[in-house]
Amino acid sequence: MFAILCGLVLMAFTVFAWMADGLNWSKEIISFLKGASPVIAAFVGLIAIFIGVADIKDKREAKREEEEARRAEEISKN
Repeated sequence: MFAILCGLVLMAFTVFAWMADGLNWSKEIISFLKGASPVIAAFVGLIAIFIGVADIKDKREAKREEEEARRAEEISKN
Protein backbone atom coordinates (compact mmCIF):
# COMPACT_ATOMS: atom_id res chain seq x y z
CA MET A 1 0.00 0.00 0.00
CA PHE A 2 2.85 2.36 0.85
CA ALA A 3 4.47 1.73 -2.53
CA ILE A 4 1.24 2.55 -4.37
CA LEU A 5 0.85 5.76 -2.38
CA CYS A 6 4.44 6.80 -3.09
CA GLY A 7 3.97 6.02 -6.77
CA LEU A 8 0.85 8.16 -6.95
CA VAL A 9 2.56 11.06 -5.18
CA LEU A 10 5.54 10.88 -7.53
CA MET A 11 3.30 10.73 -10.60
CA ALA A 12 1.35 13.76 -9.34
CA PHE A 13 4.63 15.64 -8.81
CA THR A 14 5.73 14.74 -12.34
CA VAL A 15 2.54 16.13 -13.83
CA PHE A 16 2.82 19.25 -11.65
CA ALA A 17 6.45 19.81 -12.70
CA TRP A 18 5.54 19.39 -16.37
CA MET A 19 2.59 21.82 -16.36
CA ALA A 20 3.04 25.46 -17.32
CA ASP A 21 1.11 26.59 -14.23
CA GLY A 22 3.22 24.36 -12.00
CA LEU A 23 7.02 24.34 -12.05
CA ASN A 24 7.16 24.62 -15.86
CA TRP A 25 10.09 22.21 -16.16
CA SER A 26 8.91 20.85 -19.51
CA LYS A 27 12.01 22.04 -21.42
CA GLU A 28 14.36 20.61 -18.80
CA ILE A 29 12.45 17.31 -18.69
CA ILE A 30 12.63 16.99 -22.48
CA SER A 31 16.38 17.75 -22.43
CA PHE A 32 16.92 15.13 -19.74
CA LEU A 33 14.93 12.52 -21.64
CA LYS A 34 16.88 13.24 -24.83
CA GLY A 35 20.18 12.85 -22.99
CA ALA A 36 19.15 9.81 -20.98
CA SER A 37 17.66 7.85 -23.90
CA PRO A 38 20.96 6.33 -25.16
CA VAL A 39 22.00 5.36 -21.62
CA ILE A 40 18.62 3.77 -20.91
CA ALA A 41 18.73 1.95 -24.25
CA ALA A 42 22.19 0.57 -23.42
CA PHE A 43 21.02 -0.71 -20.01
CA VAL A 44 17.88 -2.28 -21.48
CA GLY A 45 19.98 -3.94 -24.19
CA LEU A 46 22.42 -5.29 -21.62
CA ILE A 47 19.60 -6.66 -19.49
CA ALA A 48 18.04 -8.28 -22.57
CA ILE A 49 21.34 -9.99 -23.37
CA PHE A 50 21.63 -11.32 -19.80
CA ILE A 51 18.04 -12.60 -19.92
CA GLY A 52 18.68 -14.27 -23.27
CA VAL A 53 21.82 -16.03 -22.03
CA ALA A 54 20.01 -17.19 -18.87
CA ASP A 55 17.14 -18.51 -21.00
CA ILE A 56 19.53 -20.50 -23.21
CA LYS A 57 21.20 -21.98 -20.11
CA ASP A 58 17.81 -22.91 -18.62
CA LYS A 59 16.73 -24.63 -21.85
CA ARG A 60 19.98 -26.64 -21.98
CA GLU A 61 19.58 -27.66 -18.34
CA ALA A 62 15.94 -28.69 -18.88
CA LYS A 63 16.93 -30.77 -21.92
CA ARG A 64 19.72 -32.42 -19.92
CA GLU A 65 17.34 -33.25 -17.05
CA GLU A 66 14.79 -34.64 -19.52
CA GLU A 67 17.39 -36.96 -21.03
CA GLU A 68 18.53 -38.13 -17.58
CA ALA A 69 14.94 -38.86 -16.58
CA ARG A 70 14.37 -40.80 -19.81
CA ARG A 71 17.55 -42.82 -19.26
CA ALA A 72 16.59 -43.54 -15.64
CA GLU A 73 13.16 -44.68 -16.81
CA GLU A 74 14.67 -47.00 -19.44
CA ILE A 75 17.05 -48.47 -16.87
CA SER A 76 14.22 -49.07 -14.39
CA LYS A 77 12.15 -50.85 -17.09
CA ASN A 78 15.02 -53.24 -17.83
